[in-house]
Amino acid sequence: MTAVNPVSLLKNAVTLNYLAHLFLSGPDPDLQFGNFIADGVRSVQLKLYPAQIQAGIRLHHKIDAFTDSHPVVAESKERLRPMVQKYAGVVVDMFYDHFLAKQFQEYSSLSLAAFADQSYALLLAQPDLLPARVQRFLPYMIKQNWLVGYAQVAGISGALNGLSRRAAFESGMDTAGQELIRNYDLYQAEFNRFFPELQAYIVEQI
Repeated sequence: MTAVNPVSLLKNAVTLNYLAHLFLSGPDPDLQFGNFIADGVRSVQLKLYPAQIQAGIRLHHKIDAFTDSHPVVAESKERLRPMVQKYAGVVVDMFYDHFLAKQFQEYSSLSLAAFADQSYALLLAQPDLLPARVQRFLPYMIKQNWLVGYAQVAGISGALNGLSRRAAFESGMDTAGQELIRNYDLYQAEFNRFFPELQAYIVEQI
């Protein structure tokens, strides 16, 4: 039996950088839907979805691959790794979603609150296509308004504490909020270097 990767398990169980995935899909609701649900869809299930939702699922994986291989993201991970070890990528995803949320009106003509409401509505519009895992957490996501909450450091810290409780071993993620405060300007500068490059890459892909 293949060993379970705790990071993959965690990534499939809880929200990470959903704001970035939804936003980078552009205005197409099916692309957004597919991008959002992608971690809950197995490769053998892909063809069960309409073509544009399939495209959104593939776009999600392209975003992940670009992010995981980017040298600026590697700088953020390297700073975090002594504290959170294998979960450095998870924490960077959360940190970067915070900066996107905080600076959202620099990137979008919509307010963060309006974008969140629009996103929740499109996800609720096709309940039969939501994977079981998404069906379980989506009501909590909407009730607690995660997308808007991530604009606050307290929101990110709370999410990271929740992730820490779900980790299979001592992860250090419960202290990651303190690290964000401690080196806030460094992480923000790295996000500001990285995100425009990710946007340009995704425009090409779409």
